[in-house]
Amino acid sequence: MFKGLGAQRLLALFVGGWLLFSFPLLGIWDRDATLLGVPLFPAALFILWGLVIAAIAWLMERPSQVPPED
Repeated sequence: MFKGLGAQRLLALFVGGWLLFSFPLLGIWDRDATLLGVPLFPAALFILWGLVIAAIAWLMERPSQVPPED
């Protein structure tokens, strides 16, 4: 179905992001605390979203490691 390691990594990142933004794990950040003056929940959402986007960009921009054919 998904041929190539890159497609499998993107699928794993999608599933990881889906789990990361599910309710039970988001409940961890729902506290009465602040991070640099910003409530913790929105700050955590912003940081996690940025990390997922950075990981996707890193995966997409990596040079492919296909061995040269003779």
